[in-house]
Amino acid sequence: MSFKLDTLEAMQLQRKFEALARDQFFGVPVKDFAFAGREQLAYLMDAGLKQDSQVLDIGCGVLRAGYWLIHYLDPGCYCAIEPHRGRLELGTHSILEPEILQSKKPRFDSNANFDTSVFGEKFDFFLAYSIWTHACKRQIENMLNGFIRDANDRAAFLLTYQPSGWRHPDYNGDHWVGTSHESEVAGTIAHSFGWIKRQCQMRGLSISKMKRDKAHRHRWLEIRKTQWGR
Repeated sequence: MSFKLDTLEAMQLQRKFEALARDQFFGVPVKDFAFAGREQLAYLMDAGLKQDSQVLDIGCGVLRAGYWLIHYLDPGCYCAIEPHRGRLELGTHSILEPEILQSKKPRFDSNANFDTSVFGEKFDFFLAYSIWTHACKRQIENMLNGFIRDANDRAAFLLTYQPSGWRHPDYNGDHWVGTSHESEVAGTIAHSFGWIKRQCQMRGLSISKMKRDKAHRHRWLEIRKTQWGR
């Protein structure tokens, strides 16, 4: 994986977020904020992202990845769901430049059910970075069902997760864990890769493991509709 990082732009974005997050937690680490968001764009580009691809960013937060995606994509091609309205407000009005918000025409929704049908689009890419590390199994199933319904046949779903094991037990609760629009309590959870794989197989989806990212060492998965593959 390789990409050219605009050093000056990244430095300016990093400093901006560091100033905003000096006294408040916005759901993502301050360290490497700019690099981590740009790295997510690189993963999508490696999976086939083009400027005219329709992208749905699930749990976009303060636009860590959204900033780079909105800049890269053609107008109207970026959609995102973020239940935490305060974080979304920060991203759209303090992180993203006003002229980019106006010219690129990103669309947002704040439903907490991860209902991907709200945009009335067929997407080429779903992105869920550090979302399955907080989402319960019911919420993950909702996202997979949304991918089947609201993604094109050749679409890809790229996401990160925490695999369960003796240090991180498989989570079987029925609620989101971690800070959100409803909670200020931090936390992460793990899911069995076997369970995720079975859920994909039940829906006719293929799943493959990708290498960890450099920013936070997150484990990536790529899901596609089986009949098409890449």
